[in-house]
Amino acid sequence: MSLIFASRWENGYNAAMPRRQQHGRCVLIGLLWIAAGGTGSAAGTLDLLPHPARVVETGGRFLLDETFTVAAVGEPGDRARRAAVRFLDRFCGRTGLFVRRDGNPSDEGDPRASFIYKCERLGSLVPGEDESYRITVSPDRVLLVAPTDLGLLRGFETVLQLVEGGPEGYVLPCVQVEDEPRFTWRGLLLDSGRHFLPVEVVRRNLDGMAAVKMNVLHWHLTEDQGFRVESKLFPGLHQLGSDGLYYTQAEIRDLVAYAADRGIRVMPEFDLPGHATSWFAAYPELAGAPGPYRVSRTFGVQLTVFNPANPNVYAFLDAFLGEMTGLFPDAYVHLGGDESNGMHWDRNPEIQEFKREKGLASNEELQAYFTARLLEILKRHGRRMAGWEEILQPGLSGEVVIQSWRGTGALIAAARKGYTGLLSHGYYLDLCQPASDHYLNDPLPEGHGLTPEEAGRILGGEAAMWSGLVSPETIDSRIWPRTAAIAERLWSRRGVRDVDDMYRRLETVSCALEEHGLTHLKNRDMMLRRLAGAMDIGPLCVLAEAVEPLEGYRRQSLGRVKTTLDPLTRFVDAVPPESGLVRRFAASVGAFLSGNDPAASAFLRRTLELWRDNHESAKPHFLDAPALREVEPLSRGLAEAAEIGLQAMETMIAGRKAGPSRGSGLRAALEDLKKPFIGELELAAVPAIERLAAAAEKSAGKPARRTS
Repeated sequence: MSLIFASRWENGYNAAMPRRQQHGRCVLIGLLWIAAGGTGSAAGTLDLLPHPARVVETGGRFLLDETFTVAAVGEPGDRARRAAVRFLDRFCGRTGLFVRRDGNPSDEGDPRASFIYKCERLGSLVPGEDESYRITVSPDRVLLVAPTDLGLLRGFETVLQLVEGGPEGYVLPCVQVEDEPRFTWRGLLLDSGRHFLPVEVVRRNLDGMAAVKMNVLHWHLTEDQGFRVESKLFPGLHQLGSDGLYYTQAEIRDLVAYAADRGIRVMPEFDLPGHATSWFAAYPELAGAPGPYRVSRTFGVQLTVFNPANPNVYAFLDAFLGEMTGLFPDAYVHLGGDESNGMHWDRNPEIQEFKREKGLASNEELQAYFTARLLEILKRHGRRMAGWEEILQPGLSGEVVIQSWRGTGALIAAARKGYTGLLSHGYYLDLCQPASDHYLNDPLPEGHGLTPEEAGRILGGEAAMWSGLVSPETIDSRIWPRTAAIAERLWSRRGVRDVDDMYRRLETVSCALEEHGLTHLKNRDMMLRRLAGAMDIGPLCVLAEAVEPLEGYRRQSLGRVKTTLDPLTRFVDAVPPESGLVRRFAASVGAFLSGNDPAASAFLRRTLELWRDNHESAKPHFLDAPALREVEPLSRGLAEAAEIGLQAMETMIAGRKAGPSRGSGLRAALEDLKKPFIGELELAAVPAIERLAAAAEKSAGKPARRTS
């Protein structure tokens, strides 16, 4: 990546500017660049996410008003022009300013334009393409330059994030930004197989991805539960394998073009030889065991698997993949390869004889043979293969991209063997882990031990949104805003790791994402109103902000959802994976315990009193709405936990000892409240309240704490 051309062009353009416009520009001479590589935090207070590689605030403001105009210099291409139109639409939506938009971004080199953008060439949607850009904001002009139009797209997003409101109106702070991604592959996996995701869901999430500079949609299109692509060669695939829920080829072409217009590649995944039940509903002869088959209603690893000994399987897949490569122009096709259950292979005499003939000693070697045959097919169609790490068997071609769901160690081991790879372990969104866990999970952590050449084989990573426990109504709340934290990990320097600062910026970005139609914030209250059958849901909102869905795989193992037909409309489905209020509560507990912090004490008391009293307010909902009765014990438990927290605070504030029996009793009561509740939720604040109870037990003889 080189931004030398940008400085030269900018200097030349500035020289041509009238002296009046040059006066007061942000001068960079003598100012220190803030490089985000080793600071451990994003510098300054700008709400930029992902944080740029290098940024400096140079003082002053560019005032935004209704004279604001945008113009291109040179030939940036249609993709950049459309991005400029979208930029202005979103700018006007945020500010309410009436700016001229008819054809405005196409005005060639208008010297009066407020915002000038320029690139050298059109970028290609391939890994390794240049996405760098440079922004200069002065009191008189905004300049965005990039080697490719893809860099312009990323830069438009940064300029939008720079917009600030204040007493003087809307402004852009004067800054100089030089930015480029750390990793070339920054993806989101959407699973349309387990639960179908309508076109509008995919479309709005593509917009969200573009807003945080992600560039790969990994589209998981086949599963045991559904085959989601129209095939004109083998229409039985979508007719019998989808319950009528699939994407037409016209819809796929439209979505691929929509993504490309936002600088996003679309890599399809057709999972095989396992996770393949839906293929066999119409074509059971391809399976490793006799049919009949129908799409699975349950989840987990199924026994169904392709038959590698059947030559017709390869002819079928050759024709099918040839058809699909006509729909998906990306250089890569993902062919799964994960969790292939060998029981049907073991029970099939034909397959056992085939293994003996080929000298294949195990099912792993049989799958490696199958994978090699598929790789040959893809190469004939001009495509490269990606697959889950189970396909990494001896003899696998180094051309294959390995996607790791088991951990960074496996990814690093593959890189040492010469394979390029992606990390998804630690980025599984369906596990409802906090954003901080994802944020600190690095494809190339400190001390990875790889040589520079080996490290270069780690292409990046992908957040994975498996859809077993989500619907079109709830999926956005599982993806956003946590995926924005993953986007920063994959774009920004390793040293940008300040979790508190990430959460500060994430809150702003989360609100901005709503302009794309994403429903991660608004759908909670809508779902709660439906469950309650009432407009007044205040007590339910209080409860929803104090709890979180079970983390990890506990909901899958303990929960009630067992089939694709089960409703995903319960209280647990409305609640987001992470409570911002609980996170602030835990931070305030730390501040309270570390010393005299009147603000923290007051916040804790107000919050605990609200939680303690909320159960009485919520009781009418439990009486009137049977669908909410499963969370009544949770509401009661919140009140009990809050009362324990208040008692602990009172003990410490009064400076008296709780005594061993009382202190032990408080913590013992909390033990029961730490267990999962029937509604597949947990009281997220209990660990922080437990810290208060433990501190109360140790508070003998200490001075009373100030509360105000």
